[in-house]
Amino acid sequence: MKERTRILLIDDEESGREALTLILRNAGHHVTGAASGREAAQHLARDKFDIIITDLFLPDTNGIDILKDVKNDSPLTEVILITGHASAETAVRAMKEGAYDYITKPLNVDELRIIIAKAVEKHQLLSENVYLRKQLRDKFEFANIIGASPSMQQVFALMKRIVKTDSTVLIAGESGTGKEIVAKAIHFNGSRRDRPFIAVHCGAIPENLLESELFGYVKGAFTGAVRDKIGKFEAANGGTIFLDEIGTMPLQLQTKLLRVLQEQEVERVGSTRPIKIDVRIISATNLDLAEEVKKGTFREDLYYRLNVIPLGLPPLRDRVEDILPLAKHFLAKYCKEMQRRRMTLATEAVEALEGYRWGGNVRELENVMERVVALTEADTITLHDLPPNIREESLTRVTERGVDLVKVIAEIERSMITDALALTDGVKARAAALLNLNRTTLVEKMRRLGMPL
Repeated sequence: MKERTRILLIDDEESGREALTLILRNAGHHVTGAASGREAAQHLARDKFDIIITDLFLPDTNGIDILKDVKNDSPLTEVILITGHASAETAVRAMKEGAYDYITKPLNVDELRIIIAKAVEKHQLLSENVYLRKQLRDKFEFANIIGASPSMQQVFALMKRIVKTDSTVLIAGESGTGKEIVAKAIHFNGSRRDRPFIAVHCGAIPENLLESELFGYVKGAFTGAVRDKIGKFEAANGGTIFLDEIGTMPLQLQTKLLRVLQEQEVERVGSTRPIKIDVRIISATNLDLAEEVKKGTFREDLYYRLNVIPLGLPPLRDRVEDILPLAKHFLAKYCKEMQRRRMTLATEAVEALEGYRWGGNVRELENVMERVVALTEADTITLHDLPPNIREESLTRVTERGVDLVKVIAEIERSMITDALALTDGVKARAAALLNLNRTTLVEKMRRLGMPL
């Protein structure tokens, strides 16, 4: 059921107030009336309103003062002013103070209905925007980023210092380590949290399109430019732009980016008019930019401009303590999405996950957890539910947890015997030959391993 719009109607003329109240209630709104500024203040102290309609002239105050007070206490509440003494000066002042609109007496009811409908729409959009931004802030709180390992604690300590500044940040780390999540956490915990966060994946945009994506273009700049279009930098004005895979940016664009950093202004493609911007730049790379500078593929002056505060993210293989908490988090996430009961990890599965090197880092771990939730029927994930590459690597790697060598050797033998039997259609003599064993030795091993004969 749609919630009714809450309106406070302030008018000292009782007959007009009651008539308008009736009209608005018949239109489906929840209306509270007030005959003075004092009475309105009492209602405002007790209740929240979406829209306030107030006469400009009241016995004990005026609509402009009410407007100021409302905007100070509740910026999302829309205020509509009504007066029988219209003047351009008063209207301009009201709009400057944040009034949504201004209507004169005698009221045109249809006009007022249209104004209220538009005010309601604006209020809802602003409220949803505030709600979504709060959700984003909550999502990217440092406490919600999983990382209890010493290396990640060092990252968090540096991030807490970074958010107090407006400096340019360069995040370095292998693919899948969570560079964009860290960039969002810096933005949504910093002073620009209520302004835009715009992410640009430089490596995913064709070179011939990247310039217009970043800086925008003017009508007629090239074939197909039928109108002006703002770029990502302008869209991020006041907020943060995140330039992922910055190391893939062509040298020609690196020069233009350097100018943006130096001058804090951009020029749209096809224009010579500079546009001032106020944008924080956070960039990320999985390349060694210092090496790219030596190779001549990355500008040295741009590198130093971007690398004001370097932030390195450790690969998952160097933060083994975080693998189990991350795995449990992703299990819970995908169990919820796929509407199945909470799944658990058997000890042998945990050991395999912690023994794997995770070349794709956290992103690879998340993909594996999604796969096992989708494909495993039981509620407990065992070693054999994990992908073959994880099972095999875990058998041959020693971690700080230690390893059961006898068990590992048994698993290797079981796996190789199974493969040999599969290749020979179960003929033990031929399987034994593939394994360079006597048939009797193979049978004895299968019996010891508990394999069906």
